[in-house]
Amino acid sequence: MTTQHGSEMAATGEPNRFAPIIRFDADAPLPLDCGAELAPWDIAYQTYGTLNQDKSNAVLVCHALTGDQYVANRHPVTGRDGWWTTIVGPGRPVDTDRYFVICANVLGGCIGSSGPTSINPATGAPYGLDFPVITIRDMVRAQARLVDHLGIDQLFCVIGGSMGGMQVLQWAASYPERVFSAVPIATAARHSAQNIAFHEVGRQAIMADPNWHGGGYFTAGAVPEKGLAVARMAAHITYLSEPALHSKFGRNLQDRDRLGFGFDADFQVESYLRHQGSTFVDRFDANSYLYLTRAMDYFDLAAEYDGVLAEAFRDIRTRFCVVSFTSDWLFPTVESRQIVQALNAAAANVSFVEIESDKGHDAFLLDEPEFFQTLTGFLNAAAEKRGLTSDAAREDV
Repeated sequence: MTTQHGSEMAATGEPNRFAPIIRFDADAPLPLDCGAELAPWDIAYQTYGTLNQDKSNAVLVCHALTGDQYVANRHPVTGRDGWWTTIVGPGRPVDTDRYFVICANVLGGCIGSSGPTSINPATGAPYGLDFPVITIRDMVRAQARLVDHLGIDQLFCVIGGSMGGMQVLQWAASYPERVFSAVPIATAARHSAQNIAFHEVGRQAIMADPNWHGGGYFTAGAVPEKGLAVARMAAHITYLSEPALHSKFGRNLQDRDRLGFGFDADFQVESYLRHQGSTFVDRFDANSYLYLTRAMDYFDLAAEYDGVLAEAFRDIRTRFCVVSFTSDWLFPTVESRQIVQALNAAAANVSFVEIESDKGHDAFLLDEPEFFQTLTGFLNAAAEKRGLTSDAAREDV
């Protein structure tokens, strides 16, 4: 096992030299749900704050589909602030003056962790579609190895939204004794048929791009930019709400005072989506998009328990706070309620909050004061129950 700084291919095809990477060698293979073993394999991560003396203040943040490990610091590729600086940082709900925060790029990703952009040791070229299909449980299994490497027996909290929330639920089901508290946000215990359908549209857009080359575009010296951009545009619509789109754009024209009677971006909302698509291809890999959306599609926490979700949480002692948003039609509140009902049936310690918001699924990434207050209150109560005082959390290892 070795620690290095970025030997893997980034989304641009250039080496990623920005984040710590743990390499697990051939003698430490990662078993996967598909039946394969991955070896060697890498996991890239970032940490924030200080681990206390008894290693009881560690918080694992799980990122969503197009996120990465740069949760609270400037992103080395885009130059933008981290994707969750509203939540993670000094004085924020996940207070890095109090907690030791870990965020890893998921298995199958493209910012340092092993995925289809990684070099296949058997060929010396990027894996492409030779990379094994992975699941949410595989991602969590890899994260558990990282937590082991850091010498942490129990995480104070595991928190994440959307695909990150799926990881939170899988952590609680797979490693209940290692999760003191859990916050699954804007998520579900299984992917709906509607969401699978949206993902398939995105995947087909990528695979229809002639520059995809059957997944071998790195070898061909090409990038399926147009297909990936369209996939991002379609997905981005699902992250918003109709009221949010209307209030931000309405039917306002883009840089003109009359219709163009053509197929340029007449409307501001068209220009916005095109911008979202074009900037996305600069930081994300098309094959990784295929793999991660498929992992979400396969997620069904109750499947291995004959469809009884409560069985996934039997005898669990983890403290839960489940959060949903009223305008989230991608992961609607009814799906969060199903999680809560299953936890109640398992006699788990669970609280549930539905936040009133018109910002859609992306509300958990945005400025929502009630959401901030909810997280702060829950984490403070859990810290008190854990015996985690502010002073103790600041003690160096």
